[in-house]
Amino acid sequence: MKMKQNRLFAFLFAALITLAGCDATRNANNKQKGTVIGASGGAVIGGVVGNNVGEGNTALGAIIGGVVGGAAGAYIGNRMDEQAQEIEQEIPGAEVERVGEGINVTFDETSGVYFASEEYAIEGESREALLKLANIFEEYPDTNILVEGHTDSSGSDAYNYTLSKNRAQAVTDFLTSHGISSGRIDTKWYGETQPKYDNSTVEGRSKNRRVELAIVASEELVEEAKQKAGN
Repeated sequence: MKMKQNRLFAFLFAALITLAGCDATRNANNKQKGTVIGASGGAVIGGVVGNNVGEGNTALGAIIGGVVGGAAGAYIGNRMDEQAQEIEQEIPGAEVERVGEGINVTFDETSGVYFASEEYAIEGESREALLKLANIFEEYPDTNILVEGHTDSSGSDAYNYTLSKNRAQAVTDFLTSHGISSGRIDTKWYGETQPKYDNSTVEGRSKNRRVELAIVASEELVEEAKQKAGN
């Protein structure tokens, strides 16, 4: 599994470099990118992107739309780097993306957490992966989690909507039953409406049957970051 910077965020960053005309940002790492975005009006840009990455508050939209930016964003980015690395190490099947000041984690039928066809029970390797994830979330209590359920286009819209709800809720229930406060978790589901891959192929449908997580800074972490940054 490879942790990667989301391509959309990279595109945004490149656009900001052009707008800002700042050569010093061209070799910036994740934390430095957060600083640059804050200095360049990232809250506005983040909101625009958040409203255009999909219908509703998608995982990616939740992360980018909540950008703090500046030195505080760099502080948050440092915390997220550490957490993302732990998720990669502990759950090698997951797809982990560091995006701005947050983390996007995707579990599909071949990575980390998966469900039997038309089922939503968490069993076997999926249970082990979520136990590890719960332990990591306990190590980082100053982050919040958005859990999203998605399906492929097989079956009716109504059926897929309910299935995505059941799978997302199953993940949330598992995490809360293993010590993660329900106040940290928001749960959403979208059925087949937000495919990331081509539903006309077997591989694409498999990848679209997924649960995604957005991990973002809590209000407490944002305030801590602003204090550290002297804001």
